[in-house]
Amino acid sequence: MKTHYYFSWFNHFFPEKLVHCLQEDIQDRKLLVMISANPSGYKDEQVNFDDVSEWTWLNQANIIFDEYHFIDYRMQKEDAQRFIRNASVIFLCGGYPVLQNDFLLDYELSDVIKNSNAIIMGASAGALNMAAKWLSLNNTDEVETSTIYNGIGFDHFAYESHSQRDYAMFVQGYLFPLSEEIDIYAAEQESAIRVKDGKIEIMGPVYLISHSKIQKLVETL
Repeated sequence: MKTHYYFSWFNHFFPEKLVHCLQEDIQDRKLLVMISANPSGYKDEQVNFDDVSEWTWLNQANIIFDEYHFIDYRMQKEDAQRFIRNASVIFLCGGYPVLQNDFLLDYELSDVIKNSNAIIMGASAGALNMAAKWLSLNNTDEVETSTIYNGIGFDHFAYESHSQRDYAMFVQGYLFPLSEEIDIYAAEQESAIRVKDGKIEIMGPVYLISHSKIQKLVETL
């Protein structure tokens, strides 16, 4: 039974109805593994989990683990893979999706995560990298270019999440070319998608973009 959560971003804490779903789904709370989306960005030897927003969301929801580890370049590759293999929950954190994507390749983590029986969740950048594909927009003074990245691919759809993007941006059509080849779930802030045994459920403002058509999805969580 596979369960995947794709989160946009929560400015404070998990909404109450999401907390109920997580409490129900996360029965095994031995080991939480969090994967950085800024894997070179830390100078201290130890992680202060109080500074990790995603950890505080779980803590506030009273989802407490016996052991937890934060994976970035400070950890040896073999240790990172071992912790992931033993994890109850794997959380791909928000930050810089390209840096996280590179890190997953560099440490050969994608297949280890995909083969895990853990509950998988990702926020913002982490949710992008859980999906089959995602699009990165690069803006310069002269030109706007886009790059399509392959994510881990737990579920056969593309995902878009960004705190500054909303329905008004989605209808401008920058995702339409990609939507011709794969369905895209585009999420505003304060939203979540749960995929449980292949069934997709929605909480908050999420849009389905398919073949250049966009529709707001009904909340089902």
